[in-house]
Amino acid sequence: MIRVLIVEDSPATREYLVYLLGQDPSLVVVGTARDGLEAVAEARRLRPNVILMDVHMPRMNGLEATRVIMQQIPTPIVMVSATLGRDEVAMTFEALQAGALTLVPKPAGLGHPDQAETTRQFLETIKLMAEVPVVRRWAHLRDQGPGVGGPRELTIPHPPSPIPRMDRKIRLVAIGASTGGPQTLVEVLNGLPGDLGCPILVVQHIAPGFLPGFVDWLCRRTPLTAKLADPGDLVAPGTVYLAPDSFQMGVGRDGRIQLLREQAEGGFCPSASFLFASVAAHCGGQAMGILLTGMGRDGAVGLLRIREAGGVTIAQTQESCVVFGMPGEAIRLGAAEYVLSPGQIAELIRSLVGVKPGVGA
Repeated sequence: MIRVLIVEDSPATREYLVYLLGQDPSLVVVGTARDGLEAVAEARRLRPNVILMDVHMPRMNGLEATRVIMQQIPTPIVMVSATLGRDEVAMTFEALQAGALTLVPKPAGLGHPDQAETTRQFLETIKLMAEVPVVRRWAHLRDQGPGVGGPRELTIPHPPSPIPRMDRKIRLVAIGASTGGPQTLVEVLNGLPGDLGCPILVVQHIAPGFLPGFVDWLCRRTPLTAKLADPGDLVAPGTVYLAPDSFQMGVGRDGRIQLLREQAEGGFCPSASFLFASVAAHCGGQAMGILLTGMGRDGAVGLLRIREAGGVTIAQTQESCVVFGMPGEAIRLGAAEYVLSPGQIAELIRSLVGVKPGVGA
């Protein structure tokens, strides 16, 4: 039985979440809290397996509550958000950086045509996140701000980074990520220079509507420029292009972004596999494909295509993933040439990509 603590200041929403979790026999709500201060006290008293955390609350908001809980009583935390206001979205992503595992939208209400599916996804995420091991976050080791790779509270030893073939020059990097991806992507990008000599194309599975806020957050938290991709964009060095909701993103031989209303691939639109297949076809051995943490299998087959085309391929290490599904599948298929931590991924990118022409050395 998975013990859940619900933290939500709205009585109606709190009651609805209790009702939804009651539909699954493997979940039990052991307590509720109306604000962050109550959340900290109840987390300490009840020791739940997972906490559902609202963002905006009186007395102490969800971000501060997450920080305190991860410092004092480390517990898997799922951020639950209903609104797309800039401040709330930014606070939600800061909570991920502070130690929360993932973000989910509040399920659709009773009578809504998407109620059954959004509830299924919601409950599935809660059960999966309850199994993720978390570590204590020390207050003095919080992230340091834009352009600085915030130190983690637990340093996991990794084998030395492989020595890349220096004759392999990369002109485009493609990244796929899902659960745990936002905070991992920030960690990778923070290890790169702002004048990176190639563009980065990203498919990040995230709830519809949250991408603009995610782009804003990336621009504030990393040294690179981030933007939602537009059709026909000529990809530029030092820029991160994110696939917009409900579009498959690719790149043409002319270096321009292609956004297509294609059907979902493997259940996803945008799909990392779609992006990787396009990159393999048009960039071949001058491409790098990277598959980060996430549920499911999206991206694994596409990463294999990049490897078969002569490109550099990377899967994230299991111990550094929130969920090892996507990287694990890529490794099983033989799609990953390297298996690296986020810091090592940044190191390999730096070793194979220069800076913008005429900038730096």
